[in-house]
Amino acid sequence: MSEPLYQSWGRLRPARRAAIAVADLGSLASRADGSLLAYGNGRSYGDSCHNDAGTLVDSRDRARIQAFDPVAGTLTADAGILLSEITRQVAPAGWFLPVTPGTQFVTLGGAIANDIHGKNHHRRGTFGNWVESLELERSDQGPLTCSRDSEPQLFAATIAGMGLTGLIRQATIRLLKVPSLSIDETTTRFDSLDEYFELAEAADLRHEYAVAWIDSLVTGASLGRGHLITGDHAAEGDRSGVAGKPITSIPFTPFVSPLRGLGLSAFNEAYFRRAPKGSRRRVVRFDSFFYPLDRIGGWNRLYGPRGLHQHQSVVPLAAGPTAVRALIMRAQQAGQGSFLTVLKRFGAVASPGLTSFPREGYTLTLDFPHRGERTLRLLADLDAIAIGAGGAVNPYKDARMSPETFAAGFARWAELEALRDPAFCSDFWRRTALRLTPSRTAERKVLPETLSENLPFRAVSIVGEASSPAY
Repeated sequence: MSEPLYQSWGRLRPARRAAIAVADLGSLASRADGSLLAYGNGRSYGDSCHNDAGTLVDSRDRARIQAFDPVAGTLTADAGILLSEITRQVAPAGWFLPVTPGTQFVTLGGAIANDIHGKNHHRRGTFGNWVESLELERSDQGPLTCSRDSEPQLFAATIAGMGLTGLIRQATIRLLKVPSLSIDETTTRFDSLDEYFELAEAADLRHEYAVAWIDSLVTGASLGRGHLITGDHAAEGDRSGVAGKPITSIPFTPFVSPLRGLGLSAFNEAYFRRAPKGSRRRVVRFDSFFYPLDRIGGWNRLYGPRGLHQHQSVVPLAAGPTAVRALIMRAQQAGQGSFLTVLKRFGAVASPGLTSFPREGYTLTLDFPHRGERTLRLLADLDAIAIGAGGAVNPYKDARMSPETFAAGFARWAELEALRDPAFCSDFWRRTALRLTPSRTAERKVLPETLSENLPFRAVSIVGEASSPAY
């Protein structure tokens, strides 16, 4: 049986959804009922790309690169073009995406709407920092050109606006000049979370890219052991921009996720030992450095028939060591180990977006097979730790955060709501922002001491009238 179309990468709600190709959409002027939402390539994990009360607009239809200046390093393309296509076009001329996430199968419009980040946020900021202008169509204003100088409020709201300000038709972006796409990679094995924090700042200062894989299952003195992976563009190497073919694919969804229990512990142990003690340096392909999971087709099926939750939070630098430790320990206490646990530093480069997720601090990403209410309780506790530390939870990775958790992490949400196109909405926005009012006061309840022990802040649960859906 084929997979339902237009679902998110988390596969939590595999419903059949109504959609229309962007070329068949026609004028937006007659649609003012909150019934539309642009759909990129479905790489968001939660429900920010769902619109079950209306219609999705498939932006990939006939998407093309419209112009590329190989001297200035600027590119104009339709919103539905994939980042992989951009890379193939610009790499032979010595250019690369200035910011790229962990998959190349993201559309240009999706990269802007979610203001994606990569392994070089400490140097280049978010994708929105590199957007020159947008061609935005609204149901109430028609086509608009938005930039820092023209329609600046809509420009700021559209970057990280999760597709709510209208339909992005095209965008012009600046690119990053590079000597090659090959990456001079160094992997440094560390034996504890404390050791990572000793290495992280220096790694950011020396390298273009930096990220850490964490073994989230080990306890005691080795808690948070892992690999610090840094990289820079090699002076000589590949400039084709063509990624390697997938090495395998997951043809079906197992009845029970294998990414749990003793099997997961054995994998983490083997993967940790894969890197020798000290550091190892080598030159690797760009796709193996940036997009290792793209080499496994349908890898999200490994999380089982109920799908996966990915929890990404950011906390301030000062709170980082304690909060990250608390997040990992809470997952351990719940008996729900994370298969892919990623830790990195965000820099001080401010995004132009109103509701951008990245901000200076440490960001931890955990993922879990959905196991019902117990998983939802764990995720709510992780929210509380992040918010209690002064941080935020990533909206485009989320499928169940409370309205109050969203508001606590994104103080300017009401400005986005004021600029939202009346014909556009998403399941995420209905579930969070539309259940809030600017005057609504959240009830804050201190969580059990087991979550707050040794924290320099109070971990709190942000509870409101509306409850998150459990599916």
